[in-house]
Amino acid sequence: MPCPICQKRKAKRFCPAKGETICPVCCGTEREVTIDCPSDCLYLVSSRQYDQERAEIDWTKVPFSETKVPSSFVASHESLLLALTYRICVYARENPQLADPGVRAALEALAETYRTLSSGIYYERPPDYVLERGLYDALKAILEDHKKAPAQQLGLAGARDSEIRDALVFLAQLAAVRSNGRPKGRATIDFLRRQFKPEEFSKPASPIVTLP
Repeated sequence: MPCPICQKRKAKRFCPAKGETICPVCCGTEREVTIDCPSDCLYLVSSRQYDQERAEIDWTKVPFSETKVPSSFVASHESLLLALTYRICVYARENPQLADPGVRAALEALAETYRTLSSGIYYERPPDYVLERGLYDALKAILEDHKKAPAQQLGLAGARDSEIRDALVFLAQLAAVRSNGRPKGRATIDFLRRQFKPEEFSKPASPIVTLP
């Protein structure tokens, strides 16, 4: 049978997203472009591994390329980074249409807000698209909640705006590096999910996350 997408080549690969068999060429070219691929698709997993092994990072195209967040900052601010990461994952679970470009847009916008705030100027320009704005607001809310929370509860109270800025810059850069640039790609989201045990996402969503 011919591929239902191109109507030319022979259909050989079963596509779980479409529920039918398509040709290998369309699988490769339409994957996460016009096809909303599930994260456990074997062809998707294999292609991501291939891409990561051969990826060459152009740091001039990474957001906030002038800022290099040291590994020592990541280690000392693990709780803050994990809390933000967890909220991204929960939001993505609640909004399955969210893809990597939306995550990156929200992180870059919020990082820019805190970059101006840490310099003594308040300037906020949240994303225009609904899903991106929703994630922006969700991350902003958790940061505000953490600032108010008792230090013994979350270990995050008292975080300076400059520290929050660097945490957001790090995540924005991570999102850029992990993304494959495809409009429906979720390589970044799936990478962030792997930082937690699966059972963590069976818990009710909360603006405040207590991490071990």
